[in-house]
Amino acid sequence: MTLKRTNWLSGPSFAFSKSQLKTMALRRNGGIPTVPGTVTLKKDSQNVIGISIGGGAQHCPCLYIVQVFDNTPASLDGTIAAGDEITGVNGKSVKGKTKVEVAKMIQNVKGEVTIHYNKLQADPKQGKSLDIVLKKVKHRLVENLSSGTADALGLSRAILCNDGLVKRLEELEKTGEFYRGMMEHTKRLLRSFFELSQTHRAFGDVFSVIGVREPQPAASEAFVKFADAHRSIEKFGIGLLKTIKPMLSDLNTYLNKAIPDTKLTIRKYLDVKFEYLSYCLKVKEMDDEEYSSIALGEPLYRVGTGNYEYRLILRCRQEARARFAKMRKDVLEKIELLDQKHVHDIVFQLQRFVSAMSKYNDQCYEVLKEADIFPIEVGWHFREISRPRQGRFVVGD
Repeated sequence: MTLKRTNWLSGPSFAFSKSQLKTMALRRNGGIPTVPGTVTLKKDSQNVIGISIGGGAQHCPCLYIVQVFDNTPASLDGTIAAGDEITGVNGKSVKGKTKVEVAKMIQNVKGEVTIHYNKLQADPKQGKSLDIVLKKVKHRLVENLSSGTADALGLSRAILCNDGLVKRLEELEKTGEFYRGMMEHTKRLLRSFFELSQTHRAFGDVFSVIGVREPQPAASEAFVKFADAHRSIEKFGIGLLKTIKPMLSDLNTYLNKAIPDTKLTIRKYLDVKFEYLSYCLKVKEMDDEEYSSIALGEPLYRVGTGNYEYRLILRCRQEARARFAKMRKDVLEKIELLDQKHVHDIVFQLQRFVSAMSKYNDQCYEVLKEADIFPIEVGWHFREISRPRQGRFVVGD
């Protein structure tokens, strides 16, 4: 800064550099720079561009955008955002006007309207204060409380707290338990079938030994045939196990990959939702503070200096809402895909199980039908067993 004295009567005058003037302006703006710009918006069929305006005379020196509504010309254009200052409409300055007067200026323009603005170059990190973090914690706690409990504790519940997606998270937990029970039941079933197959194999070995040692040709052939039937049943059982075993892999993929991934997405969505609700609550608190100060005749300093802190929170709320809408869309798509996979997967797995069991039973029936060997004629050889005096057994014909 340089001092330049003109004369003793007029006093000292100060000359500031551009960087010093910019620094002083940033201090007045709360450290948030602005960039001027112009945008032309074409009105919709309802003669609106889709913004709400705040500030203005007589308490605030500037007018600013409070909210940009979804699916409106301003939202689809994307140039202006919440927190931006409006400096003119169709080349006319709005300085010193009220928000109602500016709204009428925009409304009276037909077709296209040109908005002159100062873009707020806000960093969302500046608005994420400790107060916002504590509000997120509060919303997270209230989310898990019933309405009666929250009212008894004096905790306000936001409308979005009664979110259907939270119930879907509970349904996913139940679906996970269902799949976990199905996996355990399938494992026990496979283990039982394996043991049954080993029993059939043991039967086949025993009957095979009996058939080999049987002197009667017809009986020997019958026992061998019966042994082969049991060995075939054992092979059918192993084939059944190989068919049903992939069920475990598919169920495990759904249980340990698809469901956890969707639950993680829902939790991320909830975190974004709580942040958005926190900014909404912060905006309401600042609005109430402003209304109270005006009612008392004591305007707030932040309002009289451009309300930059409030505009920063408005920008943060808009960006949090955009993230919230995007995450909600992603979650709904994932849940829909998961539901479709659940329905298709359950039908496919049950069809695989039923067809495998049906095939196994048909194969066993065909084998046992061919092995109808009863009655069996077995030759009994009677032998005389004598015990001599020496204590030895002697077997003779």
